[in-house]
Amino acid sequence: MPRYRITIEYDGTPFVGWQRQAEGLSIQGLLEEAIRKFTGETVGVRGAGRTDAGVHALGQVAHVDLTKDWAASRVRDAMNFHLRPHPIGVVASDAVDATFDARFSAVKRHYRYRLLTRRAPPILDKNRVWWTMRDLDAEAMADAAKVFVGRHDFTTFRAAQCQAPSPVKTLDVFDITRSGEEIVCEISARSFLHHQVRSMVGSLKLVGEGKWSREDIVSALAARNREACGTVSPASGLYLVGVDYPEDAITTSSYPPSRSPETPDE
Repeated sequence: MPRYRITIEYDGTPFVGWQRQAEGLSIQGLLEEAIRKFTGETVGVRGAGRTDAGVHALGQVAHVDLTKDWAASRVRDAMNFHLRPHPIGVVASDAVDATFDARFSAVKRHYRYRLLTRRAPPILDKNRVWWTMRDLDAEAMADAAKVFVGRHDFTTFRAAQCQAPSPVKTLDVFDITRSGEEIVCEISARSFLHHQVRSMVGSLKLVGEGKWSREDIVSALAARNREACGTVSPASGLYLVGVDYPEDAITTSSYPPSRSPETPDE
């Protein structure tokens, strides 16, 4: 059974999130509906990450198994046709080996968070940034963000409903830069806890406002207590930028593959 890796971008504003739900439009559900209209097959689309309602993506990755061996470009174009007018686009489609799994083959995920610091509200970037009318000390935020880099217990910065078996994660990158009125956070790790990025950014904003210090971030992380977390930033400023895979995980194969592996439980 041919397997396809698809790379997707979307504006998360009108959706209940990535994961299909009983009510409301989801990205996963609309992708599956587009495939059904194209192929006549009812299939499941498996994503690299389950972005929340309002979170955007520039490089979400998913995989899907189809019965027929379609040209990858045909899969991309047909899905985009049937996704209209929703703000979802399949930017790439590739035939991959049956062992590729969008979630479990991933070795790193990259997120971006955007803050806009100015008196006037965002117009073109409405629902795409966290707008704050007061200026923020980006240098202080960048210094405090270094506290998060490395292997830590992130219980403080984990949503109460998080289903991850362990709160321990290794953060590889947390860089903060300023470009004019915008402050951009770039965060990378193999995997994240539910609301981890938004919780960390919200607490760092307190540093930028002068309400918290770097030492307060250290204390909050060490507390391992959700009540020690600062503000949780809104979903509108968060983007899943891309997902990395080892080269041998995305090798194109001939079809049909000899055997399909069992899908791991989530």
